[in-house]
Amino acid sequence: MKKRILLIFILFYSISNYASYILIPMDAESQKNHLKAYGITYWLLEKQQKVKWLLNYRGGSFLLIDSDTTRKECTIRGVSYEILSDSKAKEILKEISSPSVNQESVILEKAPRIAVYAPSSNLPWDDAVTMALTFAEIPYEKIYDEEVLHNGLIAYDWLHLHHEDFTGQYGKFYRSFKAAPWYIENKKNAEELAKKMGYDKVSEEKRAVALKIRDFVVGGGFMFAMCSATDSFDIALAATNTDICEPMFDGDPSDANYQNKLDFRNTFSFTNFTLERNPNTYEFSSIDMTSKRKIKKELDYFSLMEFSAKWDPIPTMLCQNHTQLIKGFMGQTTSFERDELKSTVLVMGENKTNGEAKYIHGIKGKGFFTFYGGHDPEDYQHRVGDPKTELELHPTSPGYRLILNNVLFPAAKKKKQKT
Repeated sequence: MKKRILLIFILFYSISNYASYILIPMDAESQKNHLKAYGITYWLLEKQQKVKWLLNYRGGSFLLIDSDTTRKECTIRGVSYEILSDSKAKEILKEISSPSVNQESVILEKAPRIAVYAPSSNLPWDDAVTMALTFAEIPYEKIYDEEVLHNGLIAYDWLHLHHEDFTGQYGKFYRSFKAAPWYIENKKNAEELAKKMGYDKVSEEKRAVALKIRDFVVGGGFMFAMCSATDSFDIALAATNTDICEPMFDGDPSDANYQNKLDFRNTFSFTNFTLERNPNTYEFSSIDMTSKRKIKKELDYFSLMEFSAKWDPIPTMLCQNHTQLIKGFMGQTTSFERDELKSTVLVMGENKTNGEAKYIHGIKGKGFFTFYGGHDPEDYQHRVGDPKTELELHPTSPGYRLILNNVLFPAAKKKKQKT
């Protein structure tokens, strides 16, 4: 009888210490598909399963409850994982909780509802975020002006803006593409939509959209913007009561001396910037560093800042990666003039050669926003009409990881808990 009880005890002890958790490592050496690892985490959140994000532990690894289903899903998606005993998982969490290490465990508990702001028409450029979401197998919905103006953002937690122009100047493509069929069609569609929504001009309709997005963030939403959506959004907010468009864009002259009528109190990130008045110049304002940076491609890198995981978990989450040095990449808006950032904005990534800001974050009301300069992290100088990036060739891209950090960020438990 004693032998039988001892055998049961040994068996129970062995099971409890053998396979209780799955660790999805996110360091450079152990993970063969960093991007799809985010998809596994989102998939579990959709199933109402909580996940622990181990900040600064092996590149920002994920700790999950073990199951055959999860193991199979990781195998199918090509995501590397490790099986941990209960005791080993507790040992790691205890190590992370030590005040002497810059690490933290954050609970992810709910899959955010994701919206991508994009027109239904086929424009001659792609979107790094939709490519990342599709590759990672994270579901999202496309919305555009009609849904935004009809308060459709209330259904979502996270909104992405990319190659968009909220100023009504059609991306400042006038000089190079005014005769291109796609430009003519895009302008026609935008004018028809503005009239449908009750506005005389596209610039007025786009400004109304920007204000609705502002309200979404102020009310507690999460906004992530890349490329021209970053500065054009803030310019639209600064020009709420000012016409900055020339006749080829909206049919009438701009306001006289419109530069001095900008209200920088309305913007999220930028202040004291100077607008580009020439309609033939492919640039919105002095915010963007594209024409000022003079950096050779082979030397173009930006560095991620280091934050305290225990005291600053939000920027720490947004900077999780398997490297602190990331290849630079260009866009209509490549990076941001440091001197034109508001003091309330946090720089999370910078090019140390010239001090330009590449990756920034801030709080607006109850919500959060992140701006990421450039168009495609794996296509240095993406041009109109170029083929899209195939992420199957870049499954460990650190530049794309920053995008997916932002996707998971809203899932974090609002009140940080010690483990």
